Amino acid sequence: MPRFFRKKKKNVALAVLLLLVTGLYFFSHSDFSGMVPRRSLKVIPKELSWQVERLISKESWVEQGNFLPLNVSYQLLAGAPSTHQRFLTVGLSSVKRQKGSYLVPTLRSLFSQSSPEERSSMVVVVLLADFDTSWRIATVTEIKTAFASELEQGQLVVIHVPQDWYPPLTGLKRNYNDPPNRVMFRSKQNLDYSFLVHYCASLGEYYLQLEDDVSSAKNFLSTMRRRIEEQNSKKGTWATLEFSALGYIGKLYRSAHLPLLARFLFLFYQEMPCDWLMSHFRELMTQKETILFKPSLFQHMGTFSSFQGIYNKLKDKFFEDGVYTNPSADVYSNMSTYQKNYPKLAWEAGEGFFWGRSPDKGSHLTVVFHEPAVVTGVLVETGSGGKDLLESAQVELGRDVVASGSERSCRDFQSLGVLQNGAFESQSVEKLHETASSCLRVLVTAAQKDWVIVRKIRITTKSSTS
Repeated sequence: MPRFFRKKKKNVALAVLLLLVTGLYFFSHSDFSGMVPRRSLKVIPKELSWQVERLISKESWVEQGNFLPLNVSYQLLAGAPSTHQRFLTVGLSSVKRQKGSYLVPTLRSLFSQSSPEERSSMVVVVLLADFDTSWRIATVTEIKTAFASELEQGQLVVIHVPQDWYPPLTGLKRNYNDPPNRVMFRSKQNLDYSFLVHYCASLGEYYLQLEDDVSSAKNFLSTMRRRIEEQNSKKGTWATLEFSALGYIGKLYRSAHLPLLARFLFLFYQEMPCDWLMSHFRELMTQKETILFKPSLFQHMGTFSSFQGIYNKLKDKFFEDGVYTNPSADVYSNMSTYQKNYPKLAWEAGEGFFWGRSPDKGSHLTVVFHEPAVVTGVLVETGSGGKDLLESAQVELGRDVVASGSERSCRDFQSLGVLQNGAFESQSVEKLHETASSCLRVLVTAAQKDWVIVRKIRITTKSSTS
C-alpha cells in the first residue's frame, strides 16, 4: 500500500478515536445522559430564589454507588429540613386547581389530628408542582400565615422543582388510548412524585404518600407506628403498607427504598398512572399481596379533580371517622360467641365485630385495661343494617381489678348511661370520673331473643388526646 494511503488511514483512525473520547467525556459529565434538557437562564423571582439540594441518604446502594443518576435541583420556598431524622415523612404534591384548593385544609387536618409528640416525630413535605409562579407565591404566603409554628419547628417544608428539570411532557406515548392532555397530566404527576420522593429519602425512617385533598384520622401516626411494629415482627419483608384503599393515598414505604422508587417513577413516567406504577414497584420488591389495614386512616375529601376540574366523588368506604387508638386491654364476655366473632374484635380497629347469641339480663362484655387510664370519651355501636341491635344495656366504668377464674373484671362499677337505639356516646367523661379507670363494661339490663352484634367500642383517654 502506498505511503499516502497508509498515512491517511492512520489520520482517520486518530480522528475517530478523538471523537469517541470527546463523546465519552461529555456523556459522563452530562446531568442525566442527555435525558434532561439544558437548563435555561430564566430569572427566578426573589421570593423563590433559594436553591437547596436534598440531603442524600446513604442507606441505599443506589445512592452509595451513584447508580441510575437522578440530578435535580430544588427551590426551598418555606421552612427548612431538620438536621436529625424523624420517624415519618409525609409527602404530598399540589398543583393549581380550576375549582378551589384543598391544600391548607389537608395540612390543617394532618397537624390538628396529631398530638404534640406525634407532630415532633414527623415532617410534612409539600411539593408545589405547578409552573404558575404567581400561584406558587400566593400559596406559600397562605401557608406561611396558617402554619408559622410548624414551619419554624421543622415540621413543614415547602419546595418546588423548576420546569427545566422535567423531561419532555408532549408527544408522549398514548397508552390505553388516553387523550394527549390526559397522558401529559398523569405523566407529569409521575415526575412530580419522583422528585418529591427523591427529596424525602433521608428525612424520615418511613415515608407516607398522600394527596393534597384528604382528611386524617385522629392520632394516625400512633396507629401507623403500631401497625409497622406488628408487620416488622412477622416473617418476610414488605415494600408497601396501605392505610387507604384509594389510589396513592396512605401508601407507606421504607425510606431506604425511596431512591429506587424515585428512579422507577422517572424511568416509566409516560407508561401508566402513578398508582399502577406503585403497584408494580411493590411486586418488583417481591411483595406479592397487598397489605391493607382497616379502617383506613385517610379519606379523600376533594370533590373536584386537579385534572381539568372534573367532578370527583370518590370516597374510601373503609375510612372510620374519628378512629381512636384504644389502649391495650383484654376483653371478656359471658355471651355465647357465634363462630370466630370474638369479643375483642369489637375493641380492635378493623372490620371485625363481636357477634353473640341471645343475651340474658346480666350478660356483659367487659374490657380490662392493661394500664389504668382517665377516660375522656366513650363510643359504643351495636347492630348491622338495623338488625342484631343490643336493645337494653348500660355502659359503665370500673376500678380495682379482680380475678374471677380465668377472667378478670373490676370490683366497683359506675354507670355512664344507657344505650339508645343500640348506640351510646359520651364526651367529657373525665368531668364526672376524674380518677383513672381500669374497666369498661357493657351490661345487658333485659333479655332479648335476637342475637347481638357489638360492632365498635372506642374510647379516648387523656394520654392519647394530650
